[in-house]
Amino acid sequence: MNPISAIFGAGVAARNALYERNVFKVQKLSRPVVSVGNLSVGGSGKTPFVIALGKLLKQQNIPFDVLSRGYGRQSKETLVVDPEGSPEQFGDEPLLLARRLQVPVIVGTDRYAAGLLAEQKFPSKLHLLDDGFQHRKLHRDFDIVLLPPEDIDDVLLPVGRLREPLSSLRRADAVVLPPNTPSPVNKPLVWHARRNISFVTPMSRVVAFCGIARPKQFFAALRQLGMDVAGTMAFPDHHRYKQSDIDRLRNLKARTTARGFITTDKDAINLGALMSQLRTFETAGLELQIQQPEEVVAALLAVLRLQS
Repeated sequence: MNPISAIFGAGVAARNALYERNVFKVQKLSRPVVSVGNLSVGGSGKTPFVIALGKLLKQQNIPFDVLSRGYGRQSKETLVVDPEGSPEQFGDEPLLLARRLQVPVIVGTDRYAAGLLAEQKFPSKLHLLDDGFQHRKLHRDFDIVLLPPEDIDDVLLPVGRLREPLSSLRRADAVVLPPNTPSPVNKPLVWHARRNISFVTPMSRVVAFCGIARPKQFFAALRQLGMDVAGTMAFPDHHRYKQSDIDRLRNLKARTTARGFITTDKDAINLGALMSQLRTFETAGLELQIQQPEEVVAALLAVLRLQS
């Protein structure tokens, strides 16, 4: 292991040990918490999985809310997300969750405080904790960890992308892998989920752009779906678009004689009013299809029964 990653890993191990020995206090909410997380920095599909999980809960008529940090937002308050609000106030992914699921989404650096606010305001039976695997100060009743193939062979920060080693999966209750991917760990629950991209009007000759953790995957998926991608442009994850970005994109469209633009639904939120300058424009939804929905629902119902 690289010496710098080894130092980082030692810090992670020490922090986890302090939680496991109850030196660091863990706060518990009145209602059960189901966490959706991963081991790496961004790009594993946590938000699409929370949306897929939320849809299963809605099919079962189980009221729930979502607790999120609200990465990149300017406000430091613990807030209930207004679906018509801005990413500056709430963060792009919480806005996407609120709009797609139409349930309460609460943002706060302190997820315990966010959960308390949710329990004061809403009759939810369950909290979904977005990106919660490393947020150990909040007790969770069920830990789901998404594990893309890239994480299996990756190394710890700052050399690689991993926030924790694969051995940390021992804390997980369920691991989610892509279809036909063997599990690198012996877990009682291993689920599989397939990434899908949906769009309304397939366009020919487009400029594809995005500000997500793994942009090459998005561009490759569009090509696999038969879309004629004339040019691509990648921005940093959670990028808030400026006029200079729009000018660059329009210049790329002119140089490649493209007919329009396509980006992700998260990027559409971060474009805001600037979107009107991009014609013709298409938004692609990044979705996860859970292949064992009955098993997932059974696990969540078991969590609720244990708390009742």
